[in-house]
Amino acid sequence: MEHSHNHTPTMLRRMVKNGIVAFWRNGWVTLATILIMVLTLFMAGSLLFSNVLLTSALTNLEGKVDVSVYLKTSADDKEISNLVKSVSELPEVGGVEYVSRDAALAQFKEKHQDNSLITRSLDELGDNPLGATLNIKAKDLSKYEAISNFLEAGVFASIIDRVNYRQNQLVIDRLSAILQASRRGGLGISLVLAFIAALVAFNTIRLAIYTNREEISIMRLVGAKNSYIQGPYIVEGILHGILAAVVAMVVFYPLTLWLGPKTEAFFGGPNLFDYYTAHFFSLFGILLMVGVALGATSSWIAVKRYLKV
Repeated sequence: MEHSHNHTPTMLRRMVKNGIVAFWRNGWVTLATILIMVLTLFMAGSLLFSNVLLTSALTNLEGKVDVSVYLKTSADDKEISNLVKSVSELPEVGGVEYVSRDAALAQFKEKHQDNSLITRSLDELGDNPLGATLNIKAKDLSKYEAISNFLEAGVFASIIDRVNYRQNQLVIDRLSAILQASRRGGLGISLVLAFIAALVAFNTIRLAIYTNREEISIMRLVGAKNSYIQGPYIVEGILHGILAAVVAMVVFYPLTLWLGPKTEAFFGGPNLFDYYTAHFFSLFGILLMVGVALGATSSWIAVKRYLKV
């Protein structure tokens, strides 16, 4: 029993050693496999980065979207305070800003101070033609419809002049659609690339197996277990994955350094380079896991198919 216990670590050591030897011996083939895997991992990483940018861009835009409720000039203070209270208590509402008639007039005057025609007309009127306004922010983009329906159909319809949700609706819907489409598209591209990488790795390993077919035949003749024959190839696949992850991370360094300020200015989101440095280990961990899984699985399938023959 003691003997077999010692035998397993020795066998593992030998499998790892043979895998490393084969990794170096297959020079060009190894390089080709790693390059294809780097491309796949690069795409996976790019998908993570673009998702960060898209999400932050959407969050910024969400922050700018709100629904304005223009109240009739005839609305009295009691009705208005009841409306503000009711809206604030809605579970979908994130915040309500109340702009009084005087504040609305002051804002309007400031906005059109260069237009003498408007300012003269206002002075001639003598009376404030503007009603109070409520600016409502929802907790989530999808909640604006419910808030708008509440306002339009509710008991407060008599004091509401108009709600500008319908004008913003198109923008809100488009934003959500763009985000969903880009996420789906990115995922699709990544899956296709992972499949191509797995195919290339698979065929590369089959080539390596074909080159060593005599060696494998002898090992099978002397009764070597399938796991012992498969071991070195799986080790080789894992090494491909590890190296590909390292190379992909190295490539991202100058790229994010160059793109960082540009994306920050364009998307108004995080600087990509800052994100890369802050999340270095988690990004590397993800790419490493994907690379190792890809390398090991394609090797395992390739050898398994060969051993069945």
